[in-house]
Amino acid sequence: QVRLVESGGGLVQAGGSLRLSCAASGRTFSSYVMGWFRQAPGKEREFVAAISWSSSNTYYADSAKGRFTISRDNAKNTVYLQMNSLKPEDSAVYYCAANRGVASAVAVNYDYWGQGTQVTVSS
Repeated sequence: QVRLVESGGGLVQAGGSLRLSCAASGRTFSSYVMGWFRQAPGKEREFVAAISWSSSNTYYADSAKGRFTISRDNAKNTVYLQMNSLKPEDSAVYYCAANRGVASAVAVNYDYWGQGTQVTVSS
C-alpha cells in the first residue's frame, strides 16, 4: 500500500512557475514508476509526466515538454513536478500516481493516487 500526498499548488500568473511535490508513504517507493496527471473542470484526466524508479527515464505529454520537469528523490520518498512558463490552460487539479509496472501515460495503469492539488494560472 502506498499513500500519496500532493502539495505545492496555488495561484500563479501566466509565465510564472510552481513546483509540486508528492510525498509517498511506504518502504517500496523506489520500486514504483511515478506519474503526474491533471484534470481540468469538464475534462478527462490527462497524462502530464512520468519517471522510472531509477530516474533514468522520463516521459512527458507534448503540452509539458520543454516547460515541465519531473524528478524524484527516493531517499525522501518524494516526486516533484517543476512547472515553468505556466499558461492559463495549465490550470487543473494535479494528481500524482504510483505504478508498479512500467511507465505509462494511461491512468488506469496506475495503482495508487493522491487527492490532488489545485493549480490556477491567471492571464
